[in-house]
Amino acid sequence: MHSLPLFVRLVGRPVILIGDGEAADAKRRLLERAGAVITDEAGTAALAIVALDDGAAAEAAVARLKARGVLVNAVDRPGLCDFTLPAIVDRDPVLIAIGTGGASAGLAKALRQRLEALLPATLGRLAAALGAARPALRDRFPDPARRRQAIDAALADGGPLDPFVAGVDVAAWLAAGATPAVADRLVLLRLGSADPDQLTLGDARLLAQADRIYHRPDVPAAILARARADAARIACPSPPVAPGTGLSLDIAFR
Repeated sequence: MHSLPLFVRLVGRPVILIGDGEAADAKRRLLERAGAVITDEAGTAALAIVALDDGAAAEAAVARLKARGVLVNAVDRPGLCDFTLPAIVDRDPVLIAIGTGGASAGLAKALRQRLEALLPATLGRLAAALGAARPALRDRFPDPARRRQAIDAALADGGPLDPFVAGVDVAAWLAAGATPAVADRLVLLRLGSADPDQLTLGDARLLAQADRIYHRPDVPAAILARARADAARIACPSPPVAPGTGLSLDIAFR
């Protein structure tokens, strides 16, 4: 990854905005939506956006701000940026950010538009309902791994809480007993290529769902990166006899 995506709470916090015109106005609207307090270069803030057309003036402003330890975004000047602003799909409280590292705002916008058409307007309500259901889910599944497995199964394609289906009902799912946790199992995943783009849809789903991954040392990091960030990764010649609870994968080349 060229950058680490972060969601920063800006409500009531100052952000410096330098510039005027269309680009600056667009950034102002975005900051206002996030609840930021917009200030000028004299203000005290940890973040700044520089939207100046003149290259020399933009570089000078960025240099001054960075000398003060401020993280800077310079509009249309990715080489000067400490952070970039993504295209955003907003289904509050669900936010999907799409970034290209400043390579192409047009591509990020096109991807956002595709996702807007795919994601139902009710997605935010589903997220809020799941948040409200946390105490009930803890009571139903005291073990965190089992709780996660039950939620994953419910949110899977075609599941009772499929996020791509409008109007799913968390309360009804809980009242029906919730989805049982998946059985402990070890699945063999045999690779035909070191290219992660050659993974089948089924392989990608297994990687996204696995609790732990036992893999041969020659399995490339690009493949392992497709797994959940919190899934354990264990390099070994073969998986143990008792691989553990939930879903374990044994990955090797054919």
